[in-house]
Amino acid sequence: MHPHTSPNDHRRYHYFVLANQLKVLLIEDPQTDKSAASLAVQVGHFSDPLDRQGMAHFLEHMLFLGTATYPEPGEYQAFIQRHGGSNNAWTGTEYTNFFFDLQHEFFEQGLARFAQFFICPTFDARLVDKERQAVDSEYRLKYKDEVRRVYQVHKETVNPAHPFAKFSVGNLDTLADRAGTELREELIAFYRSHYSADRMSLVLQSPAPLSQQAAWVEHYFSEIPNQQLGAPAPCPPLYLAAQLGIRVEIKPIKESRKLTVTFPLAGVEQHYRSKPLTFLSHLLGDEGPGSLYAYLKRQGWVTTLSAGGGLSGHDFKDFCVSFGLTRDGLHQEVTIIESLFAFLALIREQGLAAWRYDEKKQVLDAIYRFQEGIRAIDNVSHLAMNLFHYPAEEVVRGDYLMEGFDESLVAHYLEQLTPDNMRLQLVSPLAKTDRQAAWYDTPYRVEPIDPIWLKLWRQPRQALFCQHLALPAVNPFICQQLEPQAVSEVHSQPQRLVGRPGLRLWHLHDADFRVPKGNLFIAVDSEHAVRSPRHIATMRLIIELWLDHLNELTYAAGMAGLNYHAYAHQGGYTLQLGGFSAPQVRLLGLILKNRTFGRVDPQRFNLIKQQLTQSWENQLKGRPISLLFNHLTSVLQPNNPPVEDLLPQLEGISHEQLPEFVQQLYKAVHLEVLAHGDWTQQQVREIAGLLEREMTPLSLPSRETRRALMDLRGQGSLLRQRHCPHQDSAVLIYYQSPGTSPRDIAHFTLANHLMGPVFFHHLRTEQQLGYVVGTGTLPLNRHPGLILYVQSPVAGPQALLDAMDIFIDEFPTLLQTMSEEEWQQSKAGLISQLAEKDANLRSRSQRLWVCVGGRDFSFDQKEQVALYLEQISRAQMLRFLRKLRASFADRLVLFSQGEAHQEEAPLAQGRYIDDLAAFRQTSQYFFNL
Repeated sequence: MHPHTSPNDHRRYHYFVLANQLKVLLIEDPQTDKSAASLAVQVGHFSDPLDRQGMAHFLEHMLFLGTATYPEPGEYQAFIQRHGGSNNAWTGTEYTNFFFDLQHEFFEQGLARFAQFFICPTFDARLVDKERQAVDSEYRLKYKDEVRRVYQVHKETVNPAHPFAKFSVGNLDTLADRAGTELREELIAFYRSHYSADRMSLVLQSPAPLSQQAAWVEHYFSEIPNQQLGAPAPCPPLYLAAQLGIRVEIKPIKESRKLTVTFPLAGVEQHYRSKPLTFLSHLLGDEGPGSLYAYLKRQGWVTTLSAGGGLSGHDFKDFCVSFGLTRDGLHQEVTIIESLFAFLALIREQGLAAWRYDEKKQVLDAIYRFQEGIRAIDNVSHLAMNLFHYPAEEVVRGDYLMEGFDESLVAHYLEQLTPDNMRLQLVSPLAKTDRQAAWYDTPYRVEPIDPIWLKLWRQPRQALFCQHLALPAVNPFICQQLEPQAVSEVHSQPQRLVGRPGLRLWHLHDADFRVPKGNLFIAVDSEHAVRSPRHIATMRLIIELWLDHLNELTYAAGMAGLNYHAYAHQGGYTLQLGGFSAPQVRLLGLILKNRTFGRVDPQRFNLIKQQLTQSWENQLKGRPISLLFNHLTSVLQPNNPPVEDLLPQLEGISHEQLPEFVQQLYKAVHLEVLAHGDWTQQQVREIAGLLEREMTPLSLPSRETRRALMDLRGQGSLLRQRHCPHQDSAVLIYYQSPGTSPRDIAHFTLANHLMGPVFFHHLRTEQQLGYVVGTGTLPLNRHPGLILYVQSPVAGPQALLDAMDIFIDEFPTLLQTMSEEEWQQSKAGLISQLAEKDANLRSRSQRLWVCVGGRDFSFDQKEQVALYLEQISRAQMLRFLRKLRASFADRLVLFSQGEAHQEEAPLAQGRYIDDLAAFRQTSQYFFNL
């Protein structure tokens, strides 16, 4: 059987069911760079025993740690990594999903290993306690995660008999051995009773012919046992009467305010062909003129509005309308909800029109017809889940189907969005609480909704609200030109159309991805934007004000398949646009005409400034490792100061200062532009004219803003401590390349490729130092960099750094023990990653833009790096790695001493950076344009 596919889909599909009832979808894709597979199991934390909560999650972890056929822990991950691949898994409420990718020629060997997870896992007794520690570290890592904390309150306020009420992650308490029984015995019993072929789906994607893939599946996966479990038993109701008509107040750790109105519904998967809730979400979530969001935003009460999300399962669905609140909005809860019900009444009266549905259908049809490819590993994991949600023939198309407007069905759901079928949740720093949630200690309170409020909401004041409210008008941005334009000249890389002072314009009419889409990148460099921390703070505020001003004007464009984004950077700011190319010029003109956003409204100014302040303050309350990553760039890049330096600068900015700043911002600028996709040369030249008319009519041509990067040569080990209100400690080590050549990049990239899986195995799997353990490459201002990092609940900074340094010191010896075949395979795996084709137009655009930003105007840096990788000998790599030893290396060590380790001594070996400003004044810098 072959699923329905888009006319532009080049792949071949085949669906069948093995004798053991395993559902299988095969995809023959001659264009994919890697082969990939995903197996999904219809078991998640809903299946956890009441006395073993977190068991499904723990089982997911244990399946990676050896099978009877491949018993060595870490062998699977090492094999995948060595051959240029990646692997992961996740456990959800009702499903668990495992997936991997790697080079084509090793795909069969990867499948042989992967299949054994579901046939003969060993559940090695020596590793049960270690992986139990890893699960506990994952739990503790997210102990202060706001999403987890609020999620736990939700669990405690539903029907306690529903499996959602169970603790999903697991920790040392729920996974402890007990008198008379060991966790391993129960784990094996859980596996045997829940992992069954008739509750599994498998998807493969590879250039291999469908017949070859089918033979692999038959050979390797037919032995998965079929326990004949059938469909899962229905769950009890998610909510009983006692859990409806309630108001839940929750106090967060960070500064956040959110009001969520939840309407419980039955499952809706059977309506995938018409998608009635998608249509209602489209109307409720509108942010254009006359929308509920626009009205509440003008009142100064909300910052965001989203509609349609919420908890869902095969037989239940929460339809949520969520409002991000301002401080004033926090005191307008009753009126905000009243306006919601007034808008729902408006939808009942005027919104159930076929043309509105057809607009949404038209956009989805175009997106499906010209959908951009995604990585094979992402595609197979997504389709493995779709095999549970759609009939096999609709597994590819099901997400995009909107076959026809069913007014009675939409009205049926609309009738359930009432004050008598809802619950409220308010997250607020001012919340009045009387209890704490289990596991995350979230303070909260539950009370009945005031009957006076309910009476008001049943009959909202329509006359008061409807003079301000309106449903969306006809969308002028919907693309009518859906045939890609002919490519007059085929080029493999962007051509420079304009190269004069103040403007450099690159263009590539893509001949490979024949879709009517394009991506525009416009970098605006202005020395004025980064002249001082005050200027940097002002620039970031201006970007937020600009985006806020544009939102209502451009929302329809987003609904029509267009997108844009603006962000500040070390040289000024960048504006990016994407989506269907034909309407993009109209959108660009609208954006540019509003770049100075007219007169600054003092109320909006104060609100956006307040939101930016809140966002920066919340950054300082994040996880330790996130804090260290953010601070790393602040230490090394003077044009990217830390938020604690920007906060006082932001405080002193007034709206009266902005017109002068904006005028000076555009007084002397350099524009760097890339137009890639379905754009002709003439269209791009017209875009260049629009840019010059709107952005630089009175500007002097300027050079690019110089970007400075601290030079660490001759510094030895530099130490910098960051405080973080968290139990865990964290350490991050950064090594910097003095050079920027392809040879330098090759050495740093190969070091990370070789060290990464071994570092993870030694420090996480073996030593159990923490859940967040890894290595990575971090290029800054074109200079390659290598990072190693650990966040730990069990060890302080000195113990972590000692363990990391021991690994760094001993790794050259480990490399020497690698066989010649393994050495060559590792290099080949990395080279294959560099040689990967672009998955879609957008990923190619992003790659080309990175080349422009890195001044790789030949657009072949990856190829140059690959050439050097082929030439690097093991002896050369050993010399490079030995220079990373703590006794020799110039490096920056950032650390956070967790609240659990305050009694331990701080780091001792190295030179502290106590006063960052003073240190910067005496440091040397690399300067790159």
